[in-house]
Amino acid sequence: MPEIDFSRLLGLGQIVITPNARLSLSPQEILNALRRHARGDHGDFQPPRPGCRQRPNLGGCRRLSAYRTGDGTRFWVISEADQPLTTVLLPEEY
Repeated sequence: MPEIDFSRLLGLGQIVITPNARLSLSPQEILNALRRHARGDHGDFQPPRPGCRQRPNLGGCRRLSAYRTGDGTRFWVISEADQPLTTVLLPEEY
């Protein structure tokens, strides 16, 4: 699978892709989803409430996005509130 330089996606921190997501999703699908997530397009998830939900003891908001590939495979993108980390995963891996 060709490698994509995800480091240009600002504001997402370190990007981690689970092994199952890497096998199930094309690099282009992942890149498109990360771009949408970075822009605040949460896909199939409802947009967060104004001010977003605060997570106790973490001091920030977790950003959740849900997308589908062209063949209908569901996957999520989660940016953590407490660390500069974004994870791409399949729902069953959560």
